[in-house]
Amino acid sequence: MKYYTNKYMLPTIILLFIIFITELFSFGVSNTKHNLSVSGPGQIKATSEQEVCIFCHAPHNAARTPLWNKPNSFATYTLYTSPTKNAIIGQPDGNSIYCLSCHDGTIALGTVSNKSTQINFGAITTLVGSGNLGTDLSNDHPISFIYDAAIVSTNGQLVQPSLLGLGNLLENGKVQCTSCHDPHSSSYTSFLKVTSQNSALCITCHSKTGWANSTHYSSANTWNGSGTNPWFHTPSTYKTVQSNGCENCHNPHNAGKPSNLLNFGMDNDNCMVCHNGNGASKNIQAEVSKSYKHDVAASSNNGIHSPAENNLVGTQHVACVDCHNPHQSNASVSIAPNVNGFTTGVKGVTSSGIDITPALFEYQICNRCHSTSTWRPASRTTRQVASNNIMQEFNTKNASYHPIIDNKSSTTDMPSLISPWTSSSIMKCSDCHASDGTDAPKGPHGSNYPSILKKQYVTTDNTIESQSNYALCYDCHSRTSILGDVSFSLHSKHINDVKAPCNICHDPHGVNSTSINNGRLINFNTNIVTPYNGVLAWTPKGTRSGSCQLTCHNKSHNPLNYP
Repeated sequence: MKYYTNKYMLPTIILLFIIFITELFSFGVSNTKHNLSVSGPGQIKATSEQEVCIFCHAPHNAARTPLWNKPNSFATYTLYTSPTKNAIIGQPDGNSIYCLSCHDGTIALGTVSNKSTQINFGAITTLVGSGNLGTDLSNDHPISFIYDAAIVSTNGQLVQPSLLGLGNLLENGKVQCTSCHDPHSSSYTSFLKVTSQNSALCITCHSKTGWANSTHYSSANTWNGSGTNPWFHTPSTYKTVQSNGCENCHNPHNAGKPSNLLNFGMDNDNCMVCHNGNGASKNIQAEVSKSYKHDVAASSNNGIHSPAENNLVGTQHVACVDCHNPHQSNASVSIAPNVNGFTTGVKGVTSSGIDITPALFEYQICNRCHSTSTWRPASRTTRQVASNNIMQEFNTKNASYHPIIDNKSSTTDMPSLISPWTSSSIMKCSDCHASDGTDAPKGPHGSNYPSILKKQYVTTDNTIESQSNYALCYDCHSRTSILGDVSFSLHSKHINDVKAPCNICHDPHGVNSTSINNGRLINFNTNIVTPYNGVLAWTPKGTRSGSCQLTCHNKSHNPLNYP
């Protein structure tokens, strides 16, 4: 009896265990789309085959472990690539090969190793729709690469699953299909091992800086049902931005834009599908459709933007993510010149031309395109001291400048300023450059006024003075003070009688000059103001006084003193 127990009991127990496990898996699988038998709940199933596990496993004569019943696919796959990847991605191996034996569409569903003829699926031979990944895996989450401490350290925004108690997501240290999917269980949608709701699955590996404090992580906004469904590939039960999480923008399979697995092929479409008034509270799409705008649509079509591009933008384009980091953007406010929550985590260039990531001050983001970029926009006005480089125009060594970088101006005598502005104030670029309208989104998305100004600033000669024509200036400077000649004795005469706009004499950014003649933003428009006897100059002669030598509106100042 003892001999019988030793010799036969263990094999019997093993056999019973195998039967138990098989039945357990069969019971779990039978209620999923992986049950391809005639009893399967999915639309794709065999016409008469009753066995559930046979489509993947065979108890005898299996092609390879684990009792695998499908032949090898000999396809060569197009692999995922991205300018920000650090992993070495090779041809699929491990368990991923098993998954692809059905999901790459090269082997008929009914082809199994232990049958001489195919299992009949009727008119259907391979998977259709999103389940058929094909042999082009460039638009799918990468697989079959080693995921270790080296990858984590070189990326800086990854985390090892083992640190979260999820070491079983890897297969022999590699990311495979089975890192995310459990083919025997549909506890979560798409056979996922961890729910994708609220980004739970993604953040087991991806640890994005600032994500937990971002608006996209916590927003309760919903889609109003108009336009394109932003959540076309996620469960219908995920009805908020928060619940869709990473998949608001990313699609792990069959992504519209392979690089970075974005939902849509055009960069800005991934933002505008929500920020068009159908999801987000502000309609940014309407703003960037105005006459003067940061033209994200044109840049999206040319495909130039890259997340790995230099801080100083070398090729003309503008994308939403040049100014906004979707993983960190939030609604927190700030005081000038600091970045606000919406522009947190973005690349920048300092006033000294040094790369800084992330930008600390708003103007550092603007410097990416509007400082030393070779393609930066031309100045709208021909000036005595020419410049279209904001790094030069706001230089604190200049004789005068609007206080974007600091408030160390050449004078504190600014009687026209309206509260809360004072001579010690610092301002942001977006105090002037922003969307127009009473309830417009903050920031320079688009405007009906040139140069994306938030209010009207007429620069045309012979303009009749009014509150509306110079609304931008009067937003900070008292109209009463200006027309009352408080700071300059002939302001009213020039503005009302001569009909000279502010822009003829004043350069709104600043003057790239240390000469005292360029104090108070004096930098003449040379299309209107010309030299007299070879001299074009305003010369200060004390507080609120000076002289001009020039010709303007056919009148010679040779020179004229003020007051």
